[in-house]
Amino acid sequence: MRLAVILTFSLILGACSTMQQTTSSSQNGLTVKETTEGLVEALLVGADNSTQQASKKDGFFKNAAIKILFPPEAIKVREAAIGVGLTPLVDRFELSLNRAAEDASKEAKPILVNAIKQIKFKDVWEILFGGKTAATDYLRAKTEPQLLEKFRPIVKQSIGREEVTKHWQPLTNAYNSIPFVKKVNPDLEEYVTQRTVNGLFTLIAEEERKIRENPIARVSQILKKVFGREKP
Repeated sequence: MRLAVILTFSLILGACSTMQQTTSSSQNGLTVKETTEGLVEALLVGADNSTQQASKKDGFFKNAAIKILFPPEAIKVREAAIGVGLTPLVDRFELSLNRAAEDASKEAKPILVNAIKQIKFKDVWEILFGGKTAATDYLRAKTEPQLLEKFRPIVKQSIGREEVTKHWQPLTNAYNSIPFVKKVNPDLEEYVTQRTVNGLFTLIAEEERKIRENPIARVSQILKKVFGREKP
């Protein structure tokens, strides 16, 4: 029985391989090797552009898509602070959160590149013919835990340098002094770390969509060949 299952599985794999080769031949001679090279290059372009954009000054702060705002559980703190005339302090606090994210993003590229270069053959077709962010989703699944681990100490250091706590303390003091309110004190390090990762993959997903949908974004021949083909 076991031998029969193995033989059946082998025949299925062989059939899939034949189908893939046939598809390649009928669509500009695209091979598995070329497809893999195209996916790798697309992700490398996305990782490079995204990390450069995220890590520059105001890369987070002036990008509405990824800007880090008050922690959701502390929105009432923001509202109360603005209500008592502490808007400048609110603005400085949010700026400091984003500066921490921009600092952390500088360390992302080597981790992303390492994962990109390890894309496996078995994942190639699923990524190529998946959704508009299939490659980004794959990359996130492979790198998110490592990125979070790498970013935490950087965010912690940056939070100290950017005086996040200094800006946060008077805001919470003002809020917590209101009678009968539930005191808030979110973990700012964890919040900024996760939001930094989220922001980075938002940018990578944007880059992937550009390459899939916009011929102008296909900056090399292999990208044009791989992403210019019709989905079967």
